[in-house]
Amino acid sequence: MSDAPTRDRSPEEEALMEAGRLLFARPVRFFFAAQQLEGLPPTDAPEVAFCGRSNVGKSSLINALAGHHGLARVSHTPGRTRQLNFFMAGEPAPGDAPGKGPSRLTLVDMPGYGFAAASKQVKADWQGLMFNYLRGRPTLRRVFLLMDARIETKDGDRAAMDLLGEAAVPFQIVLTKADDAKPASRLAKRQAEMAEIVRKRVAAHPVVLTTSSAKGAGIPELRAALAEIAMAG
Repeated sequence: MSDAPTRDRSPEEEALMEAGRLLFARPVRFFFAAQQLEGLPPTDAPEVAFCGRSNVGKSSLINALAGHHGLARVSHTPGRTRQLNFFMAGEPAPGDAPGKGPSRLTLVDMPGYGFAAASKQVKADWQGLMFNYLRGRPTLRRVFLLMDARIETKDGDRAAMDLLGEAAVPFQIVLTKADDAKPASRLAKRQAEMAEIVRKRVAAHPVVLTTSSAKGAGIPELRAALAEIAMAG
């Protein structure tokens, strides 16, 4: 992915990496889908959401996190998913002693944005639904905003960041499809661009993660970030 040497991790970082491994060592299950805000599932677990353009690879990334290629449906038609899909990670296994299993975490696959074929009304409905979800979900801890490592930032990406800022929801940028961002200088340029963006966005997490669902790169680091959120409650 990069010619830069891998730095040694601190004991705290190693502990988070292990916590991330344990969080996703057990099956991740789909448990709810919602096309409207009414009737969203109650949850006693912290929640994170994955947001991005329709073809950015959200479902593939969730499948890579879970180690289950068929968990989240991967559509070849951009903009097809129009609902919030809820998944649970870290549920106790039968026979676990109380408090001995990994922390639980709800993962939410949000509908993609930026699909060119959609009507203006559909796009407006998406923005309204997403804003109301982001603003009104008390268990939501962070949104992971997925950006394609191969292409430039689009107007829809900037609009999504504006929406997150208006909803006062912290977000973290995750670059996807990094294995296909060639030559290496293109990926480095994209990473630098993302670093500059997060410096200017109050709601943005300072760490930009770089991933490849196909190659598994960056997946342990993303699991560690998720585990930290799960343990914080």
